[in-house]
Amino acid sequence: MVTDMQTASTNICERMDRSQELSEFKRGTVIGCHLCDKSICEISLLLNIPRSPVSGIITKWKQLGTTATQPQSGGPRKMTEWGQHMLKRTVSRSRQLSAESIAKDLQTLCGLRISTITVCRELHGMGFHGRAAASKPYITKCNAKHRMQWCKAHRHWTLEQWRCVLCSDKTHFSIW
Repeated sequence: MVTDMQTASTNICERMDRSQELSEFKRGTVIGCHLCDKSICEISLLLNIPRSPVSGIITKWKQLGTTATQPQSGGPRKMTEWGQHMLKRTVSRSRQLSAESIAKDLQTLCGLRISTITVCRELHGMGFHGRAAASKPYITKCNAKHRMQWCKAHRHWTLEQWRCVLCSDKTHFSIW
C-alpha cells in the first residue's frame, strides 16, 4: 500500500516552496495519512512535504477541527504589478529622486497613494538600494603638473624597464 501511495504522492506533491501554501487536497491527504496512524516523518517522506507544515496541519486539525486557512493580519498589498513596473521605470530614468518625490510621481502617473516607506520597501525588494556616492578629491593643478612631468620623464622607457616597475595603487605591502 505504501508504494501505491508513494507513486500517487509523487504525481500530486512536488517540492514545496517556502512561501507556498498547501492546497486543500494536500492538507486533506496529510490528515488522511494521520488518521491511518502514520507518523509525521512518514507523512513528510510520503508526500514530499517538510515535517514542520505536516505537524502544523495536524495540530491545527486537532485544535480547530479544520484545515482551512484562517484570516490573517495585515491589509492587502497597495502595489500592483503595474505600480511596480511604473516604480521601476521611474527610478531607472532618474536615480537621484527621493522616496517622497517618487511617491508623488506615482500618485500623479498611476493614481497610487502609497507612503514613502512602501516605496523604499518595494525598491529594496527590486534590488535598488540607497547609497551615498563616495567623495573623491579632484586632481589639483599642482598634482596634474607633477603627473605630467613624471609621464614626460618616463615616456622613453623600454619594455624591460617597465617590467621592473611594480604598480601598487597605494597599497602597502612587504616583499620579504
